Amino acid sequence: MAAPILKSLRALADPTRLRIVALLEQAELSVNELQEITRLGQSRISTHLGLLSETGLLASRRDGKRTFYRLSAPADGEASEFTRLAIRGAAELPEHDGDRVNLRRILARREEQAQVYFNQVAGRFDRSYGPGRSWQAFGQLLLRMLPPLVVADLGSGEGLLAELLARRCRKVIAVDNSERMVEFGARKARKNGLKNLEFRRGDLQNPPIAAESVDVVVLSQALHHAEDPAQALRAAFTLLKPGGQILLLDLVRHGFERTRELYGDRWPGFAEADLHCWLEAAGFRSIEISVVAREEQEPQFETLLAAAERPGLPANRT
Repeated sequence: MAAPILKSLRALADPTRLRIVALLEQAELSVNELQEITRLGQSRISTHLGLLSETGLLASRRDGKRTFYRLSAPADGEASEFTRLAIRGAAELPEHDGDRVNLRRILARREEQAQVYFNQVAGRFDRSYGPGRSWQAFGQLLLRMLPPLVVADLGSGEGLLAELLARRCRKVIAVDNSERMVEFGARKARKNGLKNLEFRRGDLQNPPIAAESVDVVVLSQALHHAEDPAQALRAAFTLLKPGGQILLLDLVRHGFERTRELYGDRWPGFAEADLHCWLEAAGFRSIEISVVAREEQEPQFETLLAAAERPGLPANRT
């Protein structure tokens, strides 16, 4: 039997529940997927799902340890009308466009056949001791797999990542706007005999690197220092050869305002949907964004990894 009219109206009077209804109208989703799309806490999502389920507007099914939710088939015209109004109302909310982008990302990820869940790998790493079994050794093994690429490390700081990459890549160009950092990095590269590592002083919005000259652009915890992140991504696009790739590590948007005074951050991290839109607008394709690390201690920063390609045939790297 359909839920009473007043109960359904009360359930749909909350903006968050409108967002959930609009998402579930597009696809069946789990609690974790809804959490990742909306960036709301799990308990809050579960509470809203419970209220909507009580009205009969949602149905659910178990799949192992996960529960998936979907819109119920309307039992009468009134329930169908409620759903249509909820979806129209959700389209007026400021979060609507971001929800749609994140939904597409989640659904695309589902279709990938070979995913590596790094949090599961990390968990297995610590379960039992093995002599010589370490992340340092694991990282050195992965570095050996790199082809002879030309890499631009934008916002490189003192060049820790650039130095590691230079040990395997054909050439690494490290760019930072701090004269002190550039001098320090260049001095350390000379000391370590890394002739293929070059430091240049420059800005993320206009890096001093020739257009279409690098295979990979790396932005590791650097974009939140940019004055205009969208312009920085457009600039990165111009540096890449056709078929080149951008790799970006940064913080998920957070509420810890002290990062501005403690670390000089301009931006409190980024929403996945915003990054996706900026990358797409810059011309990138095959965009993948996922959260790859979560800190256990307060303020529990989360790190996301974004990867995307500049369309075109890759240059000959042999």
